Amino acid sequence: VQLVESGGGLVQPGGSLRLSCAASGFTFSSYIMSWYRQAPGKERELVASISSTGGSTNYVHSVKGRFTISRDNAKNTVYLQMNSLKPEDTAVYYCNARSITLRYWGRGTQVTVSS
Repeated sequence: VQLVESGGGLVQPGGSLRLSCAASGFTFSSYIMSWYRQAPGKERELVASISSTGGSTNYVHSVKGRFTISRDNAKNTVYLQMNSLKPEDTAVYYCNARSITLRYWGRGTQVTVSS
């Protein structure tokens, strides 16, 4: 099983980034996919989730209207489009796959929002 995040980097406040998470080794279309983040000295928090079919999404209040989670089951990939980025969005962003009985994590990608 592999979850490989990409797309992180340094961006100025107000800028945008698109994170990708490529999955392999499991039946991607059967799993709820999520993005979590962890800032230095803080607990890991759930940022956004998307159902297995992509028909339902959920976001933490602080990113609603700015971030969009999506998935392409044909490509086994989940995305996080992040717009209007703020310094408080700075964190390591992790991809997560969840079924009833199993949970997988990626290694994370750093997002830094700074001028």
